[in-house]
Amino acid sequence: MRKTNTPGNEALSGKRKSKLVAFFQFPLVWMLVGALGIILANVTFNMLSEDVNALGSITLTLVGSAVAIVIYWLAMKFLARRPIPELLLQRRAVPEVIFGAVIGLMFIIVSAALIILFHGYSFKWSNEDISSVVWPIITTSLGAAFVEELIFRGLAFKAIEKMGGSWLALTLTSLFFGIAHLGNPGATMWGGLSITIEAGVLLGAAYLWRRNIWFIISLHFFWNTVEGLLGIPVSGHPASGLFTVEVKGPALLTGGQFGLEASIIPVTISLLIAIPMLILAHRKGHLISLRQDPK
Repeated sequence: MRKTNTPGNEALSGKRKSKLVAFFQFPLVWMLVGALGIILANVTFNMLSEDVNALGSITLTLVGSAVAIVIYWLAMKFLARRPIPELLLQRRAVPEVIFGAVIGLMFIIVSAALIILFHGYSFKWSNEDISSVVWPIITTSLGAAFVEELIFRGLAFKAIEKMGGSWLALTLTSLFFGIAHLGNPGATMWGGLSITIEAGVLLGAAYLWRRNIWFIISLHFFWNTVEGLLGIPVSGHPASGLFTVEVKGPALLTGGQFGLEASIIPVTISLLIAIPMLILAHRKGHLISLRQDPK
């Protein structure tokens, strides 16, 4: 006997669908689903790249990064059901990548130069094969920039901003970012706090200013890449760079085993950059209050 849909059954089915849609539209739900998808993709491609050559590794990292972008897009489009202007490729992507690269390069170069000036670092050419140093650093930095920015300044920031506004999103994502680095080699409470300020606040402010994911991915990528090429530990992870670094002086100046990011100098510089970014974000109307609905 064939079952027919009565108006009552259709209404019940529609109600269930609406509840399901509402469930996935709740910010913490699409944030967690999207983050889980990106993490699983990252783990999978990292495993695939373990036993391949440099070219294969960078290729898999690029593919994995593209997959992470697609997962982010799917989560925002079909779960959150929100516009995704931060991913627009037309016109804005290339200039934003270049702009982010300039800021990332200058941030690390100026920070390292000041530490050298205060006799905290001295550099010596390592005589390592350049290709064996450069490609692994680029591969690692690229994967970290895509995954961390899509999760923290993408999914988490937008979800928290939806519920509590821009200032709460900036505060919580910065704290979570610092906490996430406490498990790194050489991490201390000061190291976690420094990451909270110079990475969490700076990158969060950069996102609020530009409202563009390519800008912060580029900034993050060039920040980590330059650090690694200089041979400075990246958030506690040792880097076999183009130089060997002799570290002298107090850890507050040099960052100690955690690397440059635990130095008071980049922490100070990051605030000097982040504050103008936040002012510009406010002037552009990019700061969302609790009562507004961020798109």
